[in-house]
Amino acid sequence: MNLPLITLAQEHNEKIAIVTTDGAFTYRDLLQTSSQIAANLLQDAEDLQDERVAFLIPPGFEYVATQWGIWRAGGIAVPLCISHPKPELEYVITNSGASIIIAHPNFEAILRAIATEHNLRFILTSETLPDPVDRLPKVDIARRALILYTSGTTGKPKGVVTTHKNIQAQVTSLITAWEWTSSDCILHVLPLHHIHGIINVLTCALWAGAECHILSKFDAETVWNRICEGDLTLFMAVPTIYVKLIAAWEAASEKRQKSMTAGCSKMRLMVSGSAALPVQVLEKWQSISNHFLLERYGMTEIGMALSNPLHGQRYSGYVGKPLPQVEVRLVDENGELVSPGTPGEIQVKGPTVFLEYWQNPQATAKAFKDGWFCTGDLAVVENGNYRILGRMSVDIIKTGGYKVSALEIEEVLRIHPDIQECAVVGVPDAEWGERVCAALVLQPQRQLTLESFRSWAKEQLAVYKIPTRILTLEELPRNAMGKVTKPTVVELFRSSS
Repeated sequence: MNLPLITLAQEHNEKIAIVTTDGAFTYRDLLQTSSQIAANLLQDAEDLQDERVAFLIPPGFEYVATQWGIWRAGGIAVPLCISHPKPELEYVITNSGASIIIAHPNFEAILRAIATEHNLRFILTSETLPDPVDRLPKVDIARRALILYTSGTTGKPKGVVTTHKNIQAQVTSLITAWEWTSSDCILHVLPLHHIHGIINVLTCALWAGAECHILSKFDAETVWNRICEGDLTLFMAVPTIYVKLIAAWEAASEKRQKSMTAGCSKMRLMVSGSAALPVQVLEKWQSISNHFLLERYGMTEIGMALSNPLHGQRYSGYVGKPLPQVEVRLVDENGELVSPGTPGEIQVKGPTVFLEYWQNPQATAKAFKDGWFCTGDLAVVENGNYRILGRMSVDIIKTGGYKVSALEIEEVLRIHPDIQECAVVGVPDAEWGERVCAALVLQPQRQLTLESFRSWAKEQLAVYKIPTRILTLEELPRNAMGKVTKPTVVELFRSSS
C-alpha cells in the first residue's frame, strides 16, 4: 500500500505544494521528483528494507523531495543539520548506521570525506535522476520512517525512531486541533532536522494539501516582507524568532509598522513552541500583531502532547491541555498520580509516542514506565491547564528551542589543552530561554578569552551548544560527595552578570 502522505498528495496534483526562492512546485512535481529519487536510491533493489539514508540539504523543494524519496524507497530518513561541524555529522551518520549519504553540492567537501572514510554510497542532489518508476515498494505504516537525534542526560545524542504510523498520529492530531485545511498557507522558517520544523510545519502542511513557503534561512526582514504580502494563514516559530521579529518591527517606520500589523491580522493562527515563551514577549507580540500566541508542549520522542486551544481562552505561561490521540498524566517520584495543583513528572502515552531509541534498548526501557513515556519534565495542572515548571535533570539545557546536553558539551571542553575542569549549565535568559554557560578551572599559568574559546569550540560543537559566557574559577563548587553543585554554578553566573 502507498504511504498515506503520498496517497493524499495524489489528490492535490496540480495544487502548489512548496514555494521557495527558486519558484513554485506542485504536488505533482513533488510526487514525480520523489519517485525519481526513490528509483535512484533503489538501483536494482526492490526495497531499501529500512536502510538508513542520511541527507544534508538546505530547506527547500529538494529537501522535501529527498525525504519523500527515501520513504518511498523503503528507507529510513536521517536528516542532518546544516550548521553542524564535521564531528557531529559523522557521529549521526555512524551511529545511525547510514549506508547512503545524499548531499547538496554546498556540503560536498565535508560529507564526501566522511562517505569515503566509511565506505558509504555518496549521492549529490545535482546528479541527473533516472526516469520515475511505476513500481515502488509497498511500505507498511508500521515501519520505521525517521531518526532524529536529541540530547539525552547521558551525554551523546540518542537517535529517536518514529514510524510512519507515529508520524500519521502526530500530524493528524495537530491537523484536528489546529484545523488545518488545503486552503492554508504557512511560512516555514525553522530548521529541518528538528521535529518542530519537520512535523508541525512541513508535514502538517503537505498532509493537509496546503501551501508551504520555505525560507532557506531565517531573516527578520524577509519574514516581515512575506507577512506584509498578506496571503499567509499560519506562522509557527520559537521565542527567539519572535524576539527578533519584534526588534525589526520596532526599528521600522510607522508606515511599515502598519503594513506589518495588517499582514499579521490576516493570519488565523500564530504558534510559539520548543522553549518557554517569556510573558513580556507574548504581550509585546500581541500589541504588534493582535495575536495571542498559541503555546504548546512537545518533544522529539512524543511529537506534540499539550496545546492551548485554537478557539477559546489561552493563558500565558500555560501549555493548555492534551491534544487529540494523546494521554497525559503527572506522577510523583514513586510513580503515584498527583492531585491538581501538585507538581509531577509529565508522562505520555498514545500512538504519537516514538518506537525506540536507535539500537539502544537500555535507554528505551529506562524511558518507559508501564507503557508511559517519562518526559523528565515537571509540570502542574492549574484550572485544568498544564504549566511547565522545568526539567528534572539539570543536565539538559533548553536554548533557543534546542535541547542540549551539558554532559556532552563538558566531554568536548575537557579536550581543550588549557581546561583542567569544567561545569556547563543553563542560565535563565529572556531571549534564549536558557543560555549555555561554562565554568572553567584552567591549567596552571593558562589564560583563555571568550573569543578564542568560542572559535576553538566552533570546530567541535554545533553553534547552539557553544557556551556564550565563561567564568574562570579556582575550583568548582562541590557537595560532600564531590559532585559539582550546578545550582551554585548558575548562581555564580547570575551574580557576575
